[in-house]
Amino acid sequence: MKIRLTQGELKRQRDSLRQYERYLPTLQLKKQQLQLEILHQQRSRTERENSLAAWEETAKEWLGLLIEAPEIGQWIVPESIIATRKNIAGVDVPVFIRVDFVPAEYDLFTTPLWVDTALERLKERVSLGEELSILEQGINILRHELRITTQRVNLFEKIKIPEAKEAIRVIKIAMGDRMTSAVGRSKIAKNKVEEDHREVAV
Repeated sequence: MKIRLTQGELKRQRDSLRQYERYLPTLQLKKQQLQLEILHQQRSRTERENSLAAWEETAKEWLGLLIEAPEIGQWIVPESIIATRKNIAGVDVPVFIRVDFVPAEYDLFTTPLWVDTALERLKERVSLGEELSILEQGINILRHELRITTQRVNLFEKIKIPEAKEAIRVIKIAMGDRMTSAVGRSKIAKNKVEEDHREVAV
């Protein structure tokens, strides 16, 4: 690291150090918030995965009946997936709200009675899948931001702050040496003047 051993450079390095030390706690807080939110989202994902596994277990009993009502498939296609966004430490993360489905239109007299229940259960399954997908997106966004924030924290902690401190130390030593040297030269010059005066006096 090439630094100029001047008063101006000393000021510049001190200003940089103050800036790094002021910004670092904000980055560390952001890193902590991201880590906590990732854990929260991962817990939510595990809960949804468990719900999905439970759904699939209970569905084994009646999924075979769907052969009798093949048209049911068209009514579990999502018409729209509704999500919002929340801001976590300056990062926008998607939040699942609901899935809207195409309205099911069928003849109540000719369609088996269990179709209503099956339809609701299948919509639950599709909604869980969409929610899991959005949770996964959120976790990926947060992980990406955490990686960038961690790199910045490391840059400040391990490189920028130590470099600025070392530069300040080196400049202070150099300036101190120059001052000592100047004082020494001044004494020598003063002694020389005094000697010259003495010689003149003699």
